[in-house]
Amino acid sequence: MAPTRFVPAAPGDPAGPSGAAGPVRRRDRRGRGLRGPLLPSTLPAHRTRAERFDDLVLDSVERLEVRWGKELDGVEFAVEDVPPSNPAPWESGGVPLGRSFPAQPGLPPRIVVYRRPVESRAADADELGELTHEVVVEQVAHLLGRSPDEVDPGLGDGR
Repeated sequence: MAPTRFVPAAPGDPAGPSGAAGPVRRRDRRGRGLRGPLLPSTLPAHRTRAERFDDLVLDSVERLEVRWGKELDGVEFAVEDVPPSNPAPWESGGVPLGRSFPAQPGLPPRIVVYRRPVESRAADADELGELTHEVVVEQVAHLLGRSPDEVDPGLGDGR
């Protein structure tokens, strides 16, 4: 019996050195095809709900900075998924949609908007944008010691 000699296939030759078709090559070992994003990252639908919510909060902050830029200088805005399980002493009943924290030694003033409670109260994307803006305005008003109508006179007008 002659020893078997290994002959490498030519590049790009699916049949191999003998000319016979070899095993069918699949994209992955279970034959399900490629896994990954269905949409290119350049399309708006590629963004996650959390990223879109972050954009809504930033849009609200930008609207308020036009009028309250000096007073909001240094204020940090953040988005968290859910509020912590221990409520603040001044909060009674219900899940908070946002919180404002005054400046403390070593920490700037902060406003936190809670994404999941806000999303659960909105019926559609338009209502989500309005509700997000209302929450941001209420928290800015609380932080500045003013009324929400004073912070944003057009609140509730759909602007």
